[in-house]
Amino acid sequence: MALAACAPAPLTTGMESATAAPTDPATTTSASAPSTTASPSPTVASCAALAADLSLEEQVGQLFMIGLDSAELNETTRRAIADYDIGSVILLSNRTSGSSAIRTLTASISKEGTARLPIMLAVDQEGGPVQRLQGDGFSSIPTAREQGTWSADELRAEATSWARQLKKAGVDYNLAPVADVVPESKRESNAPIGSLKRDFGADAEQVSASVTAFIGGMRAGGIMTSAKHFPGLGEVTENTDYAVAYDDDIDEDSDALEPFRAAIDAGVSSVMISSAIFEKIDPDNEGVFSSVIITDLLRGKLGYDGVVIADDLGAAKAVGDVAPGERAVRFLAAGGDLVINADPRLMGDMVEAVLDEADDDADFRAGLETSTARILALKAEAGLLSCG
Repeated sequence: MALAACAPAPLTTGMESATAAPTDPATTTSASAPSTTASPSPTVASCAALAADLSLEEQVGQLFMIGLDSAELNETTRRAIADYDIGSVILLSNRTSGSSAIRTLTASISKEGTARLPIMLAVDQEGGPVQRLQGDGFSSIPTAREQGTWSADELRAEATSWARQLKKAGVDYNLAPVADVVPESKRESNAPIGSLKRDFGADAEQVSASVTAFIGGMRAGGIMTSAKHFPGLGEVTENTDYAVAYDDDIDEDSDALEPFRAAIDAGVSSVMISSAIFEKIDPDNEGVFSSVIITDLLRGKLGYDGVVIADDLGAAKAVGDVAPGERAVRFLAAGGDLVINADPRLMGDMVEAVLDEADDDADFRAGLETSTARILALKAEAGLLSCG
């Protein structure tokens, strides 16, 4: 998926880079398409009892999305899923094998889950250089830059069609749309978004309209969404998949936040956090490790109580100086819910660190149960389980 700064080359998961593409969930338990209204029927409250009934190990496993970049479910990834009760998989890298082959892959992945805890399958299907699934059965999706020139009705209709293609292939969750606003003057220098034409436009109001239309179309086609990369990657120079990125423009009152507000109002299924450092908001922490950005700004000021997902914490160079286990702990402690790990070899270190922290800190452990309830509500929205 395109990881933190989604580049076309393989790197992390679908957030900002273009690493391996996770397999689509076989959706053997998939239900009918979600409603096109802004509020999904499953709620965190309705899934709280189910979350509380899980063991700590099961709860922690639900909070991870592991990356798969091979054509088939390899043994390393399969063992990580089985050993740590991993609840979600993302298909990495661009795949040109077509819908039938992807459906076979997602079905094989789904078999690793259970009716009680099914596996949720995700992918980065933005368009342009970040379209992980290609070939027979998948439209050739234009760049977001081109999509941003369409009317809201046209974009919504096209997104509905793309969503139905994903659903048919066994995918539940598209880590899109990009809600970043890239100023005209930075379209070439902005490596993660602008230079790849991943932005809908340079005007916050226009980007907001496109984000809303894309989310509505995906929901109509039965696919969940994630607005990224909060609080915005449109001003940085470096791609966080490959380097540490700094932003000294965006603050808590910037217009760059408006597309994320629009996404929340449109009922977006999740919000992805950038691993850049936002010096006017929290100069001491990468976004994915910042309680100021996740808890105070996104959950507090913007009033968002849904799933918060991290840009890749496995392969991305932006967090490479932090020990793998500490990456997961710091993100969850800051208020996040779902950790993307594009490197299956790190899964054990991450899970064990979270379990150890839960044993030492009662407040941290309580937060894990709340995050688990959010993830289960996300799966219920996808039709994978029922919290009723």
